[in-house]
Amino acid sequence: MTDDDRYEDYLIQEALGDDYPQAGRQRMIMPHPIASVGTGMESLEMPLLAKMSPNAVFMMGDNPRLPRMPAKPHLLDFFRLRFGGITITHLLTSAKRALEQGQDEKTVMAILLHDISNGCFVRADHGYWGAQMIAPYVSDEIAWAVKYHQALRYVADEANGYSYPESYLKFFGHDYVPPNYIRKDAEEARRHRWYMSSRLVTLYDVYFFEKSEPVDPNIFTDIIGRHFKQPEEGLGFDGSAVAHMWRTMIWPNNFL
Repeated sequence: MTDDDRYEDYLIQEALGDDYPQAGRQRMIMPHPIASVGTGMESLEMPLLAKMSPNAVFMMGDNPRLPRMPAKPHLLDFFRLRFGGITITHLLTSAKRALEQGQDEKTVMAILLHDISNGCFVRADHGYWGAQMIAPYVSDEIAWAVKYHQALRYVADEANGYSYPESYLKFFGHDYVPPNYIRKDAEEARRHRWYMSSRLVTLYDVYFFEKSEPVDPNIFTDIIGRHFKQPEEGLGFDGSAVAHMWRTMIWPNNFL
């Protein structure tokens, strides 16, 4: 058996959900297509469908392995209850550093939100997804800074103290060339009046993989209150054009 075979068997066992009882039934988790296409794991779908029975159904609603979200979730609820450890450490530490170094509140807010898509949604094109997710709730400038930080990460700006990231050399290799849309958007951003808003995000977008002191998310409560329009119904339930994205983070394992 190859390593790929062993990994696929592991994923199938995880997806079968023996630890997810509901009224005596298994609740199976079907991996999202976007997470399996191109990985060689596309065949997971058939074993799960074959196992379906009155005693084995697909996951819908709250996954018992995840902390339950409040009925009307706020932004910081997603930080506490849905974001992965690396992402939350990165966002909180970056934003705290910007705050301590005297950056204005809109910059701190953009830094706090810049990798929000990475938290529990989509990694690919995360700047674009993240900007779309927050657009109804923040100023145009904050959403713009989040969108364009992704492209600007690939473009050095020594005059403003930004070098091409060493981490990208490790992630993608020394010969990696960003696609045309990234280069085009980076050039567009450099000509924009809000260029420095997004460039500051890249300057504080430092990876914190090593152990660091925990940051209390509550230190950002007042800034969030002034710069994030929290819907009364809760994120995911306000009927906005992006509410479904927040609901996907609340129930990430839903079959449909």
